[in-house]
This record gives sequence, structure tokens and C-alpha cells, in this order.
Amino acid sequence: MSTAVATRAPLGRQLRSELRWILRRPRTVIGLASLCLVPILAGVGLWFSVTDGSPPEGPGISAIIGGNGLALPVFTLFLALPMLLPLVAAIWSADGIAGEAQHGTLRGLMISPVGKVRLLAIKSFGIATMSVLAVALITVVGVVVGVLLFGGDGLLTLSGSTLPFGAGLGRVGLTAVLVVVQMWGVAAIALAISTCTEHPLVVMASTLAGTIVFTVLGLFDSLSWLRPYLITSTWEGLADVMRDPLPTGQLWNATAVAGCYILVGLSLAVIRLSTKDN
Repeated sequence: MSTAVATRAPLGRQLRSELRWILRRPRTVIGLASLCLVPILAGVGLWFSVTDGSPPEGPGISAIIGGNGLALPVFTLFLALPMLLPLVAAIWSADGIAGEAQHGTLRGLMISPVGKVRLLAIKSFGIATMSVLAVALITVVGVVVGVLLFGGDGLLTLSGSTLPFGAGLGRVGLTAVLVVVQMWGVAAIALAISTCTEHPLVVMASTLAGTIVFTVLGLFDSLSWLRPYLITSTWEGLADVMRDPLPTGQLWNATAVAGCYILVGLSLAVIRLSTKDN
């Protein structure tokens, strides 16, 4: 009499398979390569603006870029956060569930012994890992380009003080971590939308439209009571990472708001996927 054998694949193998599946898609490679171009183009543009000896025109971090190479990755991350990073997060979230449904492979995954919650966890891991990779690429390329074009003796902060190279690099890393968390918040909502449709374009359009609407709502003084609940309204406060000493109030607030979006988005995705017909 034959004995039953376990049919569930090891979790590590499933996670590696998910990452390979994402990285092998041509649009993933194109998207990551395009993100690498952002700090290069921004650095070259700012370099041309300071070749005449005058500081570049612009608010905030862009005004202190001259001779301050470590400011370039921070500037680039803030430049990509309002639109580019939410877009790539939405693409990966759309492919994770809606893309599988569109190609007819989601049904097979849902009736497999993997389990619906486990399946969502694997998809979430892939999206989270790719978000880290996207931000890391922008950061690394930004640091290299910034040091080559503007020097890297230290980091001039918005407060007027100069941090040594090591401390400045730490601020760059902190910025990357904060941006990743914000990206996860957007991706979690996109993943929840992805469980409700079979069309990836709907997920991407809804996520970008929501980002734009949130940004517009945050501009009205009459809706100031709503700003604490809008994830986009906290992004401006992330610039405090470039101040010395480091104020943590707005940084913690932005992280907490993004954490709430992650919790709500994943909870809605679990509820929807658990009730989804096989």
C-alpha cells in the first residue's frame, strides 16, 4: 500500500521561482534599466548647470548639488518617488495577480496545494524584493555618478552643515530605506486592486490615478484634515533626512502612514483572494 507524499514545494524554492519569473520578463529588465538612467540624466543635467560656476537653479536639494555628490542619489530618489517608483510597483503588483488571471495561470495556482494566503505571501515577497532592487539601483548609480561629477568629500545638508563621507553615505542609505517603505505602501494597495480584476492595465491606471488624486487633494487647504491620511502628503517630509541634526518626527510619521497602507492593502488582498472562486 503506497504512502502519501507531500506535494507542497519548499517555501525557499517557491520564493526563488517567483523572483526568477519576475526577472526573466523583458519589461522588468527594461524598467530597471530605465530607473538606472534617472540618476545619470539628472546628474548630467545638473552638472551642465554648474559648469559656469553658479549654483543650479531649483528648490531644496537641487540647490546644494554643486560640489555635493552624495546629494544626487537623495535628489534622484525624491524625483522618482511621486511617479516612477509607484509605476514600477504597480506593474509588478498587476503582473502578480491580475497578470496571472489574464493568462489563465491563476486558476491553476489557486487549486494547487500552495494555498491562497501562501500564494499571496509569495507574490508579496517578489514585489517587495523587486522594490528594494529598484531603489538600490537608483541609489548606487546615483552615488557613483554624483561622486564622479560633483565630488564626494562629504554631504552638505539643508541645515548648512557638512557631514563626513561615512555619515553622508548613511543618510543616503536611510533615504533609500524610507523610500522603499513608501513604495511598499503603494504596492500593497496595487496588489489589493490586482485581486479584483483580470486586467493589469486597470491596476496600473488605478494606482497612478490614485497617486495623482491624493497629491491634488493634499494641495487644498480646505482638506487639511485629510492630509494625515494621504500617503503622498508625507513624502515632502522625507526631505528632513537632509537636515542636521536629524529630525525624526516627520520621518516616523511617513513610515507609520506607509505601514498602515501596507497593512490595509495586504488585508484587503487576503480577504479578496480567500473569497475568490477557484
